[in-house]
Amino acid sequence: MHYDVFNGDADGIIALLQLRLSEPKESVLITGVKRDIKLVSQAVSQIAEQDDHASVDSVTVLDVSMEKNLPALQSLLDNDIKVFYCDHHRTGDIPQSKYLDTLINTAPECCTSLLINQKLKGEYVAWAIAAAFGDNLKAVATLLATASDFDQSQTDFLEELGTLINYNGYGSSLSDLHFTPTELYQALYQYSNPFDLLDDKDSVFFQLRAAYQTDNQQLSNLTPIYESDVARVFELPGETWARRISGVFGNEIVNQDPDRAQAVLTQNQDGESYTVSLRAPLSNRMGADEICSSFDTGGGRKAAAGINQLNENNKMNFISKIETYYSSVGE
Repeated sequence: MHYDVFNGDADGIIALLQLRLSEPKESVLITGVKRDIKLVSQAVSQIAEQDDHASVDSVTVLDVSMEKNLPALQSLLDNDIKVFYCDHHRTGDIPQSKYLDTLINTAPECCTSLLINQKLKGEYVAWAIAAAFGDNLKAVATLLATASDFDQSQTDFLEELGTLINYNGYGSSLSDLHFTPTELYQALYQYSNPFDLLDDKDSVFFQLRAAYQTDNQQLSNLTPIYESDVARVFELPGETWARRISGVFGNEIVNQDPDRAQAVLTQNQDGESYTVSLRAPLSNRMGADEICSSFDTGGGRKAAAGINQLNENNKMNFISKIETYYSSVGE
């Protein structure tokens, strides 16, 4: 038996999509909303419930921070389960084990789907480009699209597709999403060529496009709650549409204003804390992980990171850390 563990955003879904289109395999799928990153623990728990643990021989982990899953990963390795781990987030100390195969690159211009694309020698490069756009690696994705001889309309479609798949991953629970990541993966798996989605007017692409346009209209009059030479901070209400749009909105505003850090604070349902999306300036894709990891529920990568629960009384502390970090970088 095999387990596929993957992040519920565009990068995680499309990384697995490429891999299974190339190497079909029956597997148990474990995923969640984008912020649900302790996914390896879920695999360990499910395996523990199996009547015959020995029937589980391998696990693939895609686009999930190893640093946040080290104890669970070590548990798999200690039970002689082979693990292929591909990611671009912070790793912590990588375990040394003959059962662990890693493909990891934490460079800010990399994502998991691009690593899988390299592994597969470009077999499903169009999907990889969509994932890179979804992870807001616009320059890298555009270069790869040009090198792959896609025209502008094809490139624009892959950008929109990646953005929509990523949009679907944001929410505090699966009930916030239009499709669970498992449902979306299984729907997309029917299309080895992403351009075929355009020919099917009932495809998830068109469903997500309509949903995104509806949510995005809510942002028309939004202004920053904080603004300086190095950063802008926006606040969204604790509503379902806001939780869904928050991550893609963070990418959108940093693309519009590439020389400043951009933070989006979405009020949690408790009314006393926020979910945070932080984007480093595109001109200096560093530091987001350091800032967010300094808070208890924070983590991410150099260019983009987040905090699951930032208490109201820590809001100004968070803004101060952004200001201090990027002011010092500019000196």
